[in-house]
Amino acid sequence: MKVIITFFLILSNLLYSQIKVPDDYKKIPDILDTAEYLYPFIIPDKGYAYWRVLSNDMDYEKAIIYESQAPDFMTINEPVPERGFFQKCIGNNCFSYILACKNERSFYFSNEQQLRDFIGTVENLPEAILLAKTYGYSVDTSNRFTGSYKFENRHISMYLMQSKGCPAVKESFLVTINRKTGRLEAKSNGVYAKDENCNSL
Repeated sequence: MKVIITFFLILSNLLYSQIKVPDDYKKIPDILDTAEYLYPFIIPDKGYAYWRVLSNDMDYEKAIIYESQAPDFMTINEPVPERGFFQKCIGNNCFSYILACKNERSFYFSNEQQLRDFIGTVENLPEAILLAKTYGYSVDTSNRFTGSYKFENRHISMYLMQSKGCPAVKESFLVTINRKTGRLEAKSNGVYAKDENCNSL
């Protein structure tokens, strides 16, 4: 058993040493690994009088994740959509969606593509992380090769991760996003962690 553990540790160290992050990449702040903390940084591509991010929680007060400054006279009472983005289960409090208002009309943004459309031009790092999340990438700030970024005029490049399957497998990626078009390109840096316990990764 000790031999297997030792071999796994050596193999893990070899994989870590192969993933080189350039020195000009900065660490992604720890707080930005959670979607709820990214929404306040969204600058919508179109001018909405008001918008808010909600979950499908049955309790309306708990359902509001974030809301922009609303005009005093505005009240929006709309039904909850059947599905949303970042679907994590079936039932109550399992997904998020955006409800926005423009020219006294309300608009839903309730899937990953619609969230990308709502963000539009990528203005900042939180928007870039959210956009990457719509493609299944996430931040793991415990490693530079899963939690680093470089901001440029035309692109934002980030080292992010994907976790898939059971046994759970973590893979590092270099993700590049065109700030104007939102187009995402990704290059794998290889698998760096596996675990039989699917809930532990």
